[in-house]
Amino acid sequence: MVIGITGSSGAGKTTVCKILKQKYNFKIIVADDIAKEFSKKGTQYTKDIIKELGVDILLKNGELDRKKIADIIYNDEIKRKKLNKCTFKYIVEEIKKQIENQKDYNIALDAPLLFESNLDKICNTTVAIINENIEQQVDRVMKRDNITKNEAIARIKSQKTNEFYINNCNYKIINNDDLDNQIQNIIKNIIKK
Repeated sequence: MVIGITGSSGAGKTTVCKILKQKYNFKIIVADDIAKEFSKKGTQYTKDIIKELGVDILLKNGELDRKKIADIIYNDEIKRKKLNKCTFKYIVEEIKKQIENQKDYNIALDAPLLFESNLDKICNTTVAIINENIEQQVDRVMKRDNITKNEAIARIKSQKTNEFYINNCNYKIINNDDLDNQIQNIIKNIIKK
């Protein structure tokens, strides 16, 4: 079984996946981690990103400047779409390969762009992680990415709304004190099917 876990930045996808791993023995596949692995210096993926966004996105050591890339894509929708298209070309195939290699396990796929990449099509069910406390969400993104409040707000605003995730997913989890019970209820429902 593959559960697609999605939601905006700072919603709590990582926390939910951690619970699924610890309490329910799920294998976790994190799309962002795969993208980071593929974007190491010298890979074809990195070369394609440079072709799309220009050499200005490189640090002096030849590595990608993630902060600069984030500044570009969170402020330019056309460039964000180009980067996503490039990313999906490599990452989606790798995710499918990893799922195939772990098909004897229950898998949680942490994918912020689950629908945009069409990865929802390979999931048995999808779960939206929603954080209704925008201040907490902004704070999480600031700490995680070491960015300013305005940058964190811009990132969240450039993403899909909570309503989008709720309307498109099979289940939703509101990130609050009742996280364990919400996850348990979803697992029970999924196992019944």
